[in-house]
Amino acid sequence: MGTPAEAQSSAATAPASAVEQRLAELGITLPEVAAPVASYVPAVVSGSHVYTSGQLPFINGKLEATGKVSAGAEGFADEPTVSPEDAQRYAAVCAVNALAAVKSVIGDLDRITRIVKVVGFVSSDPSFTGQPAVVNGASELLGRVLGDAGQHARSAVGVAVLPLDSPVEVELIAEFS
Repeated sequence: MGTPAEAQSSAATAPASAVEQRLAELGITLPEVAAPVASYVPAVVSGSHVYTSGQLPFINGKLEATGKVSAGAEGFADEPTVSPEDAQRYAAVCAVNALAAVKSVIGDLDRITRIVKVVGFVSSDPSFTGQPAVVNGASELLGRVLGDAGQHARSAVGVAVLPLDSPVEVELIAEFS
């Protein structure tokens, strides 16, 4: 897999906002919002905040990897594993997908005034403790795209398993005007 920038695709149109222009400069096109895999909506507005549902690293509608994040030596030979470096790239894809969910309910990403909180879930081998570095993929992408407005509070949580056996999932809360 290449970078999240190389992985995202959609119609060749000019970016609609300054935020989308910054994404384009990174080689990233905002994807269509991923269809929910259960009974929920991708994002909800409450007051001046958007709360996204957890976003998986779908690329062109496909989950690119499955399995637990493992630094290598730990893990069970019969289970698929994902390297921390790949998982960090997938976390950035999740952040892009979360921005698409935000756009779906507020129309223009330039309306974002701050990413308030990011929660990253990492499907971890029991001995893996590098969840913060994995979720940095999402945090760093948001900082590059939104500048100071992308600085946020955050949790990085290791879990036993995620939907569809995804290695990572990211949700966020965005404030907008």
